[in-house]
Amino acid sequence: MPPKPSSDTVATGPTADHRVRPAATGRPSYSQSMPCEATSVIRARRLAEAACAAWGLPDLAAPAALIVSELVTNAIAHSGSRCLRVTVSRPGPRWIRVAVTDKSHVLPTPRMADADDENGRGLAIVEAVSDRWGTDRLPWGKRVWGELRVGRE
Repeated sequence: MPPKPSSDTVATGPTADHRVRPAATGRPSYSQSMPCEATSVIRARRLAEAACAAWGLPDLAAPAALIVSELVTNAIAHSGSRCLRVTVSRPGPRWIRVAVTDKSHVLPTPRMADADDENGRGLAIVEAVSDRWGTDRLPWGKRVWGELRVGRE
């Protein structure tokens, strides 16, 4: 018997057999709340990889995992939130969206890191790997996302 999803995974979260169930919007979506701490980076990567596997898109697993790693790391470093929410969704048949939501109203600001800087490249990486990316203001904070085109070259 497959294990039940953990309590922090919504009904549309990845299951042991990787069946995709539609989100409330009618679109497939995996979503999980996580503490705003370093251990959540690997959990977020696994969620993105599981979603890509479930949708039969293994070529997008690595870029989706990289995008979510950078977004979660930024939320941990800059949001001041106790928790964050990672969502991997299919906003349309040709797109995968990786998003991180936190309670900070401060929007991310891309910057140019010097060659010897240890930080400051996260949004540049998201921009380089994503086909498009952005930020949505929310009443309780913000959502930062990157999208990948299905069938990209």
